[in-house]
Amino acid sequence: MYKRVVIKLSGEALAGMEQTMEYVKYFIEDTQAMIDNHMLIDDTFIYEETKKLDKAKLRLRFDDNIIGRIIGQIKEIMDQGCEVALVVGGGNFWRGRDSKEDIDKVRSDQIGMMATVMNAVYLTDMLEKYGIDSVILTPVIIGTVTQQFSKKAALKYMSEKNVVIFAAGTGHPFFSTDTIAAIRTAELEADALLFAKNVDGVYDSDPNQNNRAVKLQNITYRSVIQNNLTVIDTAASAICEEQRILSIIFKLDEPDAIIKCVSGDADAIHKIGTTVTA
Repeated sequence: MYKRVVIKLSGEALAGMEQTMEYVKYFIEDTQAMIDNHMLIDDTFIYEETKKLDKAKLRLRFDDNIIGRIIGQIKEIMDQGCEVALVVGGGNFWRGRDSKEDIDKVRSDQIGMMATVMNAVYLTDMLEKYGIDSVILTPVIIGTVTQQFSKKAALKYMSEKNVVIFAAGTGHPFFSTDTIAAIRTAELEADALLFAKNVDGVYDSDPNQNNRAVKLQNITYRSVIQNNLTVIDTAASAICEEQRILSIIFKLDEPDAIIKCVSGDADAIHKIGTTVTA
């Protein structure tokens, strides 16, 4: 069993898809019913639906059932002696690559960094509900919300059974949360970096476009880079390769996926994901 891990959680993982799909389904059915009944879809209807969406936005950004399952697994591995750090993305609030084309790239990345802080604060509240202490560490102190990162502080908190949440990336633009996850894993000398994804590992081709795509049990960072696989950011792959970090790419939706990854059991890991090595 691994004794210290860094888990990379995307913002989309915190939001899930089920709630959003339910809302979209409701909206389509409501609109279709109006069409079937020859009702007028006018500005008033659009206004009322927009108000409902505004109220739903925050709820759609966080799926407490998914987050609860994640925290339940974190609690179990911590009870077994594993130290845990999280790197959280911000895609449920802001995705730089999907932002307005005319926005300055630096400012777009700064907005993304702030989005990760909002997610980190939400996670601390959820962790507290499960009886788990946590602390948010960022490159620069953000008021009374976060503390400034240092390796010494992070290791101290983790040894005291706190979940350490890394937010705001590196504090600089042009770096993804995958990259900061690789950096923090190296700094903390963690046993493994766990990438929670919406796919169950790395395939030899895109499984969404090729139904004969084969899942790989193992792959090297060099292959990820040379084949331009987007499953891990290129800069993160380079850091992981240089620092000889073990990564596991797995599907978060799999039951007890985090527990299986932390077990270190190769057979269990390969059923739910792919290991990436130098």
